[in-house]
Amino acid sequence: MSATAIVEEAKKKSPPPQRGSMPGGSRASGLYQSILEAVVEHRLPPGAKLTEEQLGAVFGVSRTIVRSALQALAHDHIVTIARNRGAFVSAPTVADAHDVFFGRKLVEAAIAREVARRIEPGDIAQLRLVLDDEQEAMRRGDRQGAIRLSGAFHVAVAAICGEGVLTTFLRGLISRSSLVIALYGRGAASACGHDDHMQFLQALEARDGERAAALMSEHLDHILSDLDLARGAAGPVDVAAVLRERLALG
Repeated sequence: MSATAIVEEAKKKSPPPQRGSMPGGSRASGLYQSILEAVVEHRLPPGAKLTEEQLGAVFGVSRTIVRSALQALAHDHIVTIARNRGAFVSAPTVADAHDVFFGRKLVEAAIAREVARRIEPGDIAQLRLVLDDEQEAMRRGDRQGAIRLSGAFHVAVAAICGEGVLTTFLRGLISRSSLVIALYGRGAASACGHDDHMQFLQALEARDGERAAALMSEHLDHILSDLDLARGAAGPVDVAAVLRERLALG
């Protein structure tokens, strides 16, 4: 993947849906994407109920298309579909939180070692642009934007290795960890740290794969340690209002 493509990947608002053959085509994919973005940006909290009727009204699509998008989201662990109760934004448990971050440590440490071997000066320059955007979002107090860009940075690093199994797997782990942070995050402290990212990028620039892997593991440990794992789910949310706002943002 070229450096330019990496930057474009990093600036996407969230990972794209991987359900290329999803029934309902682009309309189902668009609904999938809107819900995913709202979850990743923490506009829809874990436990929020997603009804077919409501989603169909907001997006102007049939219940068949809504059902297709919800099933794809459930496949990617973003939504949980409970028999006779409907669909809800997934609410990870404390055990899930530990499992997700353990998985990220294994995957991202391996990615760090490989990227340190492959990375080129152009890649470093483009990744710095992503971190500049992240820092600017934090300066503005845009926590949701900073979290989105932080996750995008991790995916963009992995994309240097290409769109293989590890990168695809990491996309899913990042989406699931965003849910964990949405449920248990204490605030800005639970977002990825810009300084951690800069140190990690410096290790990649030095082609020090072992240091980069160690820094990534420490970084993910910091995020996990900043979570309040005793916290319960958030209160009710106006799902329709959130998704209409998401649509208005484009």
